[in-house]
Amino acid sequence: MRCDLNIFQPLTYSHVAALLLSLLLLTGCQQGGTRPFHIKNLGKSDIDMVTDAHMQELNTLAKALMIKLYKLNPRELKKAPKGTTIAKRVQQLFGMPRTVRFTELGNAYGNSAIPLTFNPDFQGDRVFALMAGVAGMIHTSYNFQDEFFMLDKLDQQKIYNCARNLESIAWLLNNRRDGHGNLLLLSNSIDGETRISNLSFERLFGKMISLQDMMARLIADQNNRAINKVLHGVASTTLLPI
Repeated sequence: MRCDLNIFQPLTYSHVAALLLSLLLLTGCQQGGTRPFHIKNLGKSDIDMVTDAHMQELNTLAKALMIKLYKLNPRELKKAPKGTTIAKRVQQLFGMPRTVRFTELGNAYGNSAIPLTFNPDFQGDRVFALMAGVAGMIHTSYNFQDEFFMLDKLDQQKIYNCARNLESIAWLLNNRRDGHGNLLLLSNSIDGETRISNLSFERLFGKMISLQDMMARLIADQNNRAINKVLHGVASTTLLPI
């Protein structure tokens, strides 16, 4: 008997999306029983639900990065308006609806906020400037949306470019110094600096970069379009457009 079924056919984006969604649902069932049904989910495809999950995880990672940076750089919070706490800063960047203009940063957001962070002459809160850049780039790469439905379209190039920019920012964070040779912001440390090996920042950036690369691939497969993998070194100070 002849069988024409090819069990080794390559996975399409829909297969990958369905697999990721199944894993997310399984995790939810293990942690809290049956996931609640929402009527709005009727307007979502598998890829929309995967995209929502990606966004939620990216926001969680970005919040963790922000909190860690403030704890390691407490002087930066003192530059904020009186009475500002870490919790208030998190709310400013991640509260709904999102705020995309901040007077203290000259209305900079996303790509435009990053140069402030690493400008030795900047007198403001560098952690807030950095996170307005990081969170803003991610937000921009998803068309300033926080939830997705069937008619929504994403650009795989924007998401890919965001991943490359995150690589550059991680490098800048570890290498940019003031006129006295001190790092502008403390993050990863080695034994010679603080006697404690701390690479938690590197891991947070790595997770965000991996999520963005995976999402860019899924969207590229969905759109049947290739990603323009531009030559962009991690040490580049020029951020790719989003």
